[in-house]
Amino acid sequence: MKVLVVDDDVVSRMMLMHLIDSCGSYDIAEAEDGADAWRQLEAGLRPAACFCDMRMPRMSGLELLQRVRGDAGLAALPFVLVSSANDHETVEQAAQAGATGYIVKPFEPAQVRAQLDALAAPPQATLPAALQAALQAEEPAATRARLGIDAGRLAAYLAGLETQLLAAAAELETLLLRGEREEAAARLERLRGGCATLGLTGAAGALAALPANTAALAPMLAAVRDAVRRQARRLSA
Repeated sequence: MKVLVVDDDVVSRMMLMHLIDSCGSYDIAEAEDGADAWRQLEAGLRPAACFCDMRMPRMSGLELLQRVRGDAGLAALPFVLVSSANDHETVEQAAQAGATGYIVKPFEPAQVRAQLDALAAPPQATLPAALQAALQAEEPAATRARLGIDAGRLAAYLAGLETQLLAAAAELETLLLRGEREEAAARLERLRGGCATLGLTGAAGALAALPANTAALAPMLAAVRDAVRRQARRLSA
């Protein structure tokens, strides 16, 4: 799998490339900033995924992401934003821009591995039945009536839940690798409660139990994020 790594800081770029390479057999391309990355993409580079620093001169990671999402040939490219910020506002900004994932500097191997595992997760049609069931959900109109909210508020809640799921992936991976299953289970329970409240019955069921190992975590969270996005599309249809 070809992976494009974009960062204006040479040390950070080389470190991320090393961590990606240590996770498996990857063909890694590099770009010194967003402008360089866009030039390579325009020239025909077609990576399977892109890891991109958020703040860079000439063209930031967010600007590159906007161009990628606006290009028909690149719009589906998995795009992981990288930043030293881990505050809610920055993570939400990344999610709203269409980022597939988010990792925080200084890099932890578990964060990088979690993102690569999620990118390698099988498409929904071939997921185990238990994860396919994550798509089951209450009708958006029924959710709105139950909660007494309008469509705009429900859309905001779904966007917020997607942001939480995006940020939780690497954190849960790290907790499991450290053997802190109790804390990981508590974090998963909060996500499950959010899904249940918003009528995502299948997603809540998928999050009912902590996986026995980290390999099962990425596809589970990917399936739940798909359920959240699908519900948001149903709401706006």
